[in-house]
Amino acid sequence: MRNPILLFALLVSSLAHAQSTYLKVGEAKTKKSRIALTRPNAGSPLLGAVLTSIQDTLQKDLEFTDQFQILAPSGFPKPTLGSSSEIQADAWTKAGADFLSYGTLREEGGRLEYEFHFWNTGSNQEVLGKRYSGEKDAYRILAHTIANDLVFALTGKKGIFLTRLLFVCDKTGKKELFTSGFDGSDPRQVTRIRSLSMAPAWSPDGTKLAFSVYNRHSDGTKNIDLFEYSFKSSGLKLLSNKPGINSGAAFSPDGKRLAYTMSYTGNPEVHVLDLESGATTQITRSIGFDVDPTFSPDGSTLALVSSRPGKPMIYTLNLKNPTEVKRLTYAGSYNATPSWSPDGKSIAFAGWLEKHFDLFTITPDGSRIERLTKDEGNNEDPSFSPDGNYLTFTSSRSGGKNIFVMSAAGGNVHRVTFGMGNCVAPKWSPFLQ
Repeated sequence: MRNPILLFALLVSSLAHAQSTYLKVGEAKTKKSRIALTRPNAGSPLLGAVLTSIQDTLQKDLEFTDQFQILAPSGFPKPTLGSSSEIQADAWTKAGADFLSYGTLREEGGRLEYEFHFWNTGSNQEVLGKRYSGEKDAYRILAHTIANDLVFALTGKKGIFLTRLLFVCDKTGKKELFTSGFDGSDPRQVTRIRSLSMAPAWSPDGTKLAFSVYNRHSDGTKNIDLFEYSFKSSGLKLLSNKPGINSGAAFSPDGKRLAYTMSYTGNPEVHVLDLESGATTQITRSIGFDVDPTFSPDGSTLALVSSRPGKPMIYTLNLKNPTEVKRLTYAGSYNATPSWSPDGKSIAFAGWLEKHFDLFTITPDGSRIERLTKDEGNNEDPSFSPDGNYLTFTSSRSGGKNIFVMSAAGGNVHRVTFGMGNCVAPKWSPFLQ
């Protein structure tokens, strides 16, 4: 999962500009920043196709955020830019550009070398100036890296363009784990167990997954067992196979513990597994079932689903004092799959209301609830992006079940799975290194 693009600063002075915040996240609700992505110079005609792919990927990344408007080249001033000395800021401002890019792409020693510049036309200052180096077949990663740097330079927030989505699809006739880029690009099958995989989760460093499998034991009995998958070794490790349910795992923020549901005592209860020692601790004890645990960003609290009031609702539980349990939701007849925002200020969940599952967010103190979807089929399994600005989720709005991404406020919806059968239970990766 390592990023093969090697970065180093081209201009130290330009990096000082990158520390300023030019835009506030969410400003796109009122005004999009207009960007002129001029076509960089290509060191050879053979690089033309690669350059087009880089430009197209960069444009799609920026447009995905719904904060930027990419201007049509037909309105660009002439001549084509080659250096900062050729920038006529007034002319670009008159053409409608708030920012513009220019640069040069070369091939050196079989590698791509891309000198990239990004300019604020209003202040007539460079926002970002870097040279990017990478393998020729990694041009999409190069483009995503540039987009991440631009978002950080403009907003002070990390970009999501090298993050990945994890989900379950039945494309093969069984239910296997798949990953894709944040936008559904580069789909990859992870498991080939030829069974029913379910409820996947990322480790905080993105190197491992936890998930459950409908498994047949050596004595012929069938069980829902919990496994760990390592991207480094492509190997599986059994974590829990006690009789009954071993499912719904979530890693703690430090990666040392797993919260999940086991039912070997006869009632589905939340337990926490110490991954180093292998010791488990039962956390909940209720007359109903307790499932779907997920850690708060500081690791002090669990959000979970409990049927103790007679119907499944979202609760929070203080891990230092597990008897300190608070009910958060009261709407609808079934609430499920809570997901904490990275800043800990919001919990997304799915709720059955008006004969459909829809997505909602609620504050951890229960004081404010907002509905994000309505009249678009069933919408379930929300998961926040690591920057907190987006949610991925399952929806039936297109027929069947597919994975979608939208803003955390409920707009700018993108479908990201196509031709992979029914896909469910998405989880957004952490920022990957």
